[in-house]
Amino acid sequence: MKFFLLLAMLTACASGLQDLSGKMLTFPVQTNSARVKLIPTKQTFSLLTICHRSFTDLKRDHSLFSLATPTHANDYLIYWDNNNKEFEPHIKNKKAEFQGFDYKLNMWHSICTTWDSQSGLVQLWLDGQPSIRKFVSSGVNISGELMIILGQEQDAHDGGYDIKQSFVGMMSDVHMWDYILSPCEIQNYMNEQSFTPGNVLNWSALEYEIIGNVLVEYKQITCH
Repeated sequence: MKFFLLLAMLTACASGLQDLSGKMLTFPVQTNSARVKLIPTKQTFSLLTICHRSFTDLKRDHSLFSLATPTHANDYLIYWDNNNKEFEPHIKNKKAEFQGFDYKLNMWHSICTTWDSQSGLVQLWLDGQPSIRKFVSSGVNISGELMIILGQEQDAHDGGYDIKQSFVGMMSDVHMWDYILSPCEIQNYMNEQSFTPGNVLNWSALEYEIIGNVLVEYKQITCH
């Protein structure tokens, strides 16, 4: 068993595009270092959609997706604020707050967010349910040396990690597009139906690097 886990970790750290279809990233313990660095296909964005699935039992704040540039540590952060029971998308170091979602423990959740730099509007979807659209930041694109991290929240460009904001659990099906998906396309993703893979991050052709104790495993499927 140890050999296969080691093999999985070594394979995960390999360079080049990897097909993670049917697989998940497991973050088994809270640390201030274990993380996965995702390599995007482009560096400048005026429109964004980011989707992923996650599974956790954390009863504290945690990061779900952290994109930093040298000028903005929270250029695009998706964060769960457990005290206020709200999702907080941060864009250009400014945040919107979305409450009223049923973010249950110990089950898979599908989460998508969209942002338009022209209007400044952000919207969040959880398991097929959309939020209202809120203003967060407009007029300036996301650009620069992008650092995209899963498992930790960046308070600096690839740094400033806090163990109490780390993610513990499983993540899968991470996709990122440089345009805003339609509601129907988002529903297709949520329902695990056919959808157009991300053109910036594509789970089926992903370049990434694992740092620390993170495993690549086959996604657990419940039999009926």
